[in-house]
Amino acid sequence: MAEAALQIEPVGMRSLRVLARLLDYPTPELQEAAGDMIEILGAERRWSAVLRTELMAWCQRIADTDLLELQATYVAQFDKGRATSLLLFEHVHGESRDRGQAMVDLLAEYEAAGFELDARELPDYLPLFLEYLSTRSEAEIARWLGEIRHILALLAARLEERDAEHARVPLALLALIGAEADVDRYRSKVCEEERDDTPQALDAVWEEEAVRFSAASDQDCALQSAEGRRLAERKRATQGEAVRILEPASSAQKR
Repeated sequence: MAEAALQIEPVGMRSLRVLARLLDYPTPELQEAAGDMIEILGAERRWSAVLRTELMAWCQRIADTDLLELQATYVAQFDKGRATSLLLFEHVHGESRDRGQAMVDLLAEYEAAGFELDARELPDYLPLFLEYLSTRSEAEIARWLGEIRHILALLAARLEERDAEHARVPLALLALIGAEADVDRYRSKVCEEERDDTPQALDAVWEEEAVRFSAASDQDCALQSAEGRRLAERKRATQGEAVRILEPASSAQKR
């Protein structure tokens, strides 16, 4: 992450920075920041009391659990297989050339906003992306969450299937735009997926043949490009839907 300790500037949505921390590799600094994170989450009235309580309890468990255990769980969850990758464009573009262009476009957006990247992470790394969103207006946050809602829903369903507490992060992001129900579309599909983090699946990856520039590989690239076009179409459709961040519960009740 760009910062080791939890340092919240008085701009943007502070709760997004907490979610970014919860998705990042566990460190002593994360454990030390648990109290501050709990306080910020408790003040986020855009979420239901149940979700806030679950997130705060998770933060407390992070503080109370042995660090090596937290790190082992994280590695098992995110570093074995690609199904739960935290690289957003990998879910859309895979390893195709379209992914490179998508990252160039995202980098340009970061630079235009004066957001400096930590060279250790790729621009589509979800915790880093949430850091960026935390500095933006609610309208921009809503636009971006609307554009990646299908990725968040798939990621939430896969993490749920693996009984991972990290599923609460994409669920919380979807809840900000009232799109929690999107996850329902993916749950049955995910149940039928073959796990890609088993020893057998990981061995198969290592045994794969080198990439061949053949008609078949060209066809694969064409399919990836088609998916890229579909993403662009979803982006245009989302802009027309006027996705917005939900108001805090207290504000909504006053109307």
